Parts: sequence; structure tokens; C-alpha cells
Amino acid sequence: MKKKTKAAILASVASVLLVGVALLKKLRRRRRELPRAPYVNHAAEREEYINSVLHGSERHCVNQLRMKPIAFHHLCHTLTEGEHVRPTVHMSVTEQVFIFLHIIGHNVRFRVMGSRIYRSTETVHRYFKIVLRGVLKLYRALIRLRSEDTPPEIRNSRRFYPYFKDCVGAIDGTHVRASVPPEIQGRFRGRKDRTTQNVLAAISFDLKFTYVLAGWEGSAHDSRVLNDAFARTGGFSIPNGKFYLGDVGYGNKNGILSPYRSVRYHLKEFSDRPPENAQELFNLRHSSLRTTIERGFGVVKKRFRVLDAEPYWSFPTQVKVVLACCVVHNHIMGVEPNEHIMEDAMNQVELSDHQQETQSHRESVEDSRSWNAKRDEICQAMWSDYIRSGE
Repeated sequence: MKKKTKAAILASVASVLLVGVALLKKLRRRRRELPRAPYVNHAAEREEYINSVLHGSERHCVNQLRMKPIAFHHLCHTLTEGEHVRPTVHMSVTEQVFIFLHIIGHNVRFRVMGSRIYRSTETVHRYFKIVLRGVLKLYRALIRLRSEDTPPEIRNSRRFYPYFKDCVGAIDGTHVRASVPPEIQGRFRGRKDRTTQNVLAAISFDLKFTYVLAGWEGSAHDSRVLNDAFARTGGFSIPNGKFYLGDVGYGNKNGILSPYRSVRYHLKEFSDRPPENAQELFNLRHSSLRTTIERGFGVVKKRFRVLDAEPYWSFPTQVKVVLACCVVHNHIMGVEPNEHIMEDAMNQVELSDHQQETQSHRESVEDSRSWNAKRDEICQAMWSDYIRSGE
């Protein structure tokens, strides 16, 4: 009886095993029939994408990296030569700079950039920071006053020469979006209902930045930011006898030539009625020449969309990104400035908030007597020539 029971058990186990084997074979056959996802060579796809941008049309490269291929390769060479950015086992300098420029040019999130080039978010973030530090090391080499000679834009114009022969550029502040902790947002709110940082910049007439100071709160007055720039060690300095064009908010002081207060100034105010006295003529030509600063801000903000969008990184990084954008802008202007971004921005220059702001909203700034006398001297010489020549 026991032998029969044991045999029955073995028979049952055997039948179960046979059924199991049959099911496994069936499942395997089904698995072989399921379509597999195609194999993607991430390294090859990444290289093909980067090459399509760098070796395609110049316009496509400008659209993607905000500069022509010649400027891109020159920037890579400069960063490599100075050992500011180094190739690694996993990533070339070309790819590192490619990632950085694409992010600041289009305000692309790290994860989006990572998915586009088959890199992890952490990897993109890490190399972005590396290139950011490398670009900032070029600040002193690229952002400085190149020459104290009279700029050709002034020398070759009867409207500006010899009256502004000692002028080396224009100075103003602009507001860049900022993201800060709630407890300090009040300090960063300016006239508009959003948080910004007030960025001081001096620009020469070839549209290159000669000084940039970022990081001040949006509520800070321009004159306060300028005083800080002068006070910093190795900060803003103006060559002896030279000056920048500023607006009334800075006051008429040593090295800053400002327009007359309570006198027509903006170009649109003269559209239907020419200047009627010496002060109006001075303000008109001062405004015409000072549009350089608006063109400079317009170009750099149009080129780097990250400057006009809500930031998603820490505030110290936001400040560094502003400076880096100005450094890269100067690099482009020195290598290959003529491209459609530049042309579009130049055609779309509008008056900034600072130009439109009335004196009643500004802090009282004391003028320098000697510079008031200098301005009067220029003004009278300009008016005498204007009356004599009729233009």
C-alpha cells in the first residue's frame, strides 16, 4: 500500500514538472516573439548631434550656441590653453563648452540638456560649473578698457567731435531676474513686482563691456552701486581726463558726464521739434551717443536667454552667470561679431526703464561744480557751431 502511495506521489510530481517545463517553453517562445527596443549607441548619437551643430550652417550654430563656429573653437582653445577647462576621460573640452553655451543661450534645464546629449543631470551640472569657473577666469583679460584714444564713432562724426573727444563709453544699470529666499525678497524688489538684481555695466562704443558689477539688490539706487564699484579693490576706474556718459541718476561728477536735468532728453522727444537752445542740443547728442549702453544690454540679453528668465540655481551662481555672459559676449565681439542675433538686437533697441524714469523718482545726487563747468563749456561750443553751420 505504501509503495502504491509513493508511486502516485512521484507520478503527480512528474506531471507537475512536465507541465511546468511546457509552460516555460511556451513563455520563452512568446518572449522571443516580442519586439526588442533598438540599440542606441549614445556616444555616437551625442557626437553626431554636436558635429551637426558645429559643422552645419553658421546660422544653425548661432541659433544653438549663440556664436559662429569660429568663435566657439576660439573660446575652447582659449580655455584649454589657459588650463581653465581641461578634457577628462569622459568628456572633451568641446562638449563641456557646448553644454555650457547651450544652457545659458536658451535657459535649458540640466535634465533637459542631459536627455538631449545622453548624459545624467548630475554630469551636466558638474561640467556646467567647471566651464562657468573657467569663463570667469577670462574676466580681466576680456572685460577692460582697450584704448584711451578717441573712439572712431566719435572722431568720425561732426555731431560728436570734438565735444565728446574724451568720452570712452557709456555707463548704466540694468535689471536681471533674480531668485532669492523669501526672507530677503523685499530688498530685491524694484519698481516692478518681481525680484531682480541691479547690474552696473560700462560699455565702449564698439559694444564691448569694460566693467560689470553684478549682485546688488534690485531696490538699490544706481549711484549707490556705482560708489561701491569705485570703492572696491581693483574695481571700476576711469582714466584721468576721460569720462563715461551717464544719466541724471549718477549726477555730473568726476569721470561721469550726465545730461541737464529738467530738459528734453530722449530721442523721441525731439522727433517733431528740433532743439531750441544749447542745453537741449547737448541733451539730444548726449542721448544719441548714450544709446550705446541700450544696444549693449539689448544684444547680451537677446543672445543669452538665461538673463531674461526666472533663475533656477542659487543666487551666487546667478551672479556668476551674469558676469560669464558678459565675458562670452566680449569674446564674440572680438572674434566674429557680425551675425543675425547682433543685427536683430540692434534693430530692436528700446529705451530702458532707467531712461524712462523721471528725476522725481531718483535720489538726490550732488553734482560736481568743476564738471558742471566742463559740461557748460562743451554745451556752448556745440551750440555755437550748430547755429553757425545750421546743423
